[in-house]
Amino acid sequence: MSAAGSAALPADVAPLSAAPALRRMLGALCLRVAGLLVLLALWELAARGLAGTIPIAGQMGPGPAFGSLWSLLAGGHFTADIIASLRRVLLSLAIALAAGIVIGVAVGLSRLADDFTSGAFQFLRMISPLSWMPIAVMVFGIGDAPVYFLLAITAVWPIVLGTAAGVRALDPQWLLLVRSLGANRREALRHVVLPGILGHILTGGRVAIGMVWILLIPCEMLGVSSGLGYFILDSRDRLAWSELMAAIVLIGVLGLLLDGAAQWLRACFGATSNS
Repeated sequence: MSAAGSAALPADVAPLSAAPALRRMLGALCLRVAGLLVLLALWELAARGLAGTIPIAGQMGPGPAFGSLWSLLAGGHFTADIIASLRRVLLSLAIALAAGIVIGVAVGLSRLADDFTSGAFQFLRMISPLSWMPIAVMVFGIGDAPVYFLLAITAVWPIVLGTAAGVRALDPQWLLLVRSLGANRREALRHVVLPGILGHILTGGRVAIGMVWILLIPCEMLGVSSGLGYFILDSRDRLAWSELMAAIVLIGVLGLLLDGAAQWLRACFGATSNS
């Protein structure tokens, strides 16, 4: 076989080896779509079944909900609420990341710090964030400030635990190597520790996004005048049940998109940090 023929062989084989992976991806996509269709069918059956005894249930089925969702999105009525909710989530995550990475690195690098804080952290982590709601309102007042506090205190724990686990999983030889090359603690932290734990930070961040997004809706019923949680309360007060269900659908869709973005970041940057 000539050199040109042997060089062309991997290119000929590559499409064949990629075919099973493509089939698996298409199969998984079809199953996910099928699961969503089953959920949609169960929703329709539940709305029709309840309509006989609860008349308003007929307004809460998929048809009225998606019709209201389309008209609200087309009219721009959701825009301000979506922006307000996403702003609260992203800013709270930024606060939690800033605090969680610092605490997690300190705990991961020091066994003494780990032993000293583990009991307190586990105690605080097990308290429902909504338990802090009366205290948050008393301290911060009504508005966005207590919402940021509740969301940040929810997001910080998975980030702290993920960061600390990543630090402990680092190969000690890396730190010995950079120190032998004359790097100080700051340089070792910047060039070895943080890149090495990026995957763990992103994993903790993905968990935090899910927790924050779930908690966001009850928090936005806490004296704010915008956001998807506020829209749900307003729809209930106006007896606009199809719009209420439209908001619930939108919350689910945005949650899926946020989780997908977190998965993409984990796949892109987490894999690089672990290589």
